[in-house]
Amino acid sequence: MGRRKFMGALAAAGTGAMAGGLSVSPSAHGDTVHFPPSSYLGGAGPFRSECDIRDCDVIGEIPTNIDGAFYRVGPDWQYPPMTGNIPFDGEGHVSMFRISNGHVDFKSRYARTQRYKAQSAARKRLFGMYRNPFTDDASVKNISRGTANTHIVYYNGKMLALKEDSPPVVLDPLTLETVDDYYTFHGELASLTHTAHPKFDHATGEMISFGYEAKGLASDDVLVFSADAQGHITWQTWIKVPYVGMLHDFAVTEKYVAFLCVPMATNVERMKQGQVHFAWDSMLPTWFGVLERGGDGKDLRWFKGPERCATHVMGAFSEGHTLYVDMDMALKNQFPFFPNLHGEPFDPKAASGYLTRLSVDLSKKDIREYSMERLYPQTGVLPRQDDRYQTKPYHVGFMPTTDATKPLNPKLGNLPFRPTNSYTRFDHATRSTSQFYIGDASSLQEACFVPRSENAAEGDGYLVGVAHRLLEGGRTDLVIVDTQHMEDGPVATVRLPFRSYSQVHGWWVPASQLPKM
Repeated sequence: MGRRKFMGALAAAGTGAMAGGLSVSPSAHGDTVHFPPSSYLGGAGPFRSECDIRDCDVIGEIPTNIDGAFYRVGPDWQYPPMTGNIPFDGEGHVSMFRISNGHVDFKSRYARTQRYKAQSAARKRLFGMYRNPFTDDASVKNISRGTANTHIVYYNGKMLALKEDSPPVVLDPLTLETVDDYYTFHGELASLTHTAHPKFDHATGEMISFGYEAKGLASDDVLVFSADAQGHITWQTWIKVPYVGMLHDFAVTEKYVAFLCVPMATNVERMKQGQVHFAWDSMLPTWFGVLERGGDGKDLRWFKGPERCATHVMGAFSEGHTLYVDMDMALKNQFPFFPNLHGEPFDPKAASGYLTRLSVDLSKKDIREYSMERLYPQTGVLPRQDDRYQTKPYHVGFMPTTDATKPLNPKLGNLPFRPTNSYTRFDHATRSTSQFYIGDASSLQEACFVPRSENAAEGDGYLVGVAHRLLEGGRTDLVIVDTQHMEDGPVATVRLPFRSYSQVHGWWVPASQLPKM
């Protein structure tokens, strides 16, 4: 019996009739909420604060042609996680930087998922390990496990907060209040899951999307579909994957839909032992699957490749019958918290991602493998493009990268990793790059592109992204960089007075598309 419960038992037993008539207050029922310091919480614990700041502190001058909202989402623990759980399982926390006329207002809110509301009512953690229902409290058997913590996109006048194991959660784009905790496209979504990375065809107004493990835990079923600008599903087809594993992102062009199946395999036996959903199986190949967009899926072809890890698409396009997909690709498992099934140690060098072009000529009926070409020497993760060019031929992309030629600040001590210290602009037409370097004591997260004007040329505008100041306890800034003058540093920096949670992905919405107050 712990000291707290022991003292409570003494009080309940009537030990208040001590000398002088003093009494001892009984303990509160339930467990006290406490977040022990740990590496997966970043040492300082979760953010957990929902807040509003009107007129943030701005260094420099924000161009007046930046008018809109930058949204970001990431995992932020609501209650202390189960021992051994991973960062990806925190509750979805959404924030917004509303930028207009040189002013910036900040707002943050948790997504009120079914999971969040159940735990809030119980005042404790009810869900166990990452995507592992075998570790959950029995009371939440019929409650969605979705955390809405991975990506946020703007669609049909709604902000969709996304996690790939569940349907979207709808937020109000102005208030960030949760509108729908289980959005199913007017009841038309046939999948139990929905990707965190839908694509948008700006010519047709469609959102193209998919769900994997779509018929339940460890099912090899994938639903691929399109929804129109009013939120109705207009096309869908079912396909099968070579093995069940992580299909985090996918590629869509005007003609094709493509998936890369990597060896981050679903492992139910390990889940039943109390472990996380995935384990990296180095004995498995990768498979590159391609089907025609809008078809019945019967033309699906899978092309084989070696063990590789690639989870995010920068851009994709097709020329004739040849499909090209650009991804950040590594030789091995890129996630140190997902175990290697065969006991290999995590290899940081083999986990380094290089922008790599996958291609396949679909007119050749006898080929069985896809081609790979490493495009640039920079290493990084989380590539993005000018989102106006999703599904279309593109030439410009961006990625947070690590410039290892720059010295590491000695005040940081012996870090287990080098911070992501740069944003790099890639021009595929000329195979040239330009770089914004933030310094030796900051770490950059994914950036989003803001066009200079509605009709600006591809890639002409600004990057907006969050930086953590490592010598200031991880305090958070928003940096704004001109993509035509990357080397000049930020045109403006928006300073927050605290360390915010770590973002996974973000989205930019121009003011012209936002609802009116």
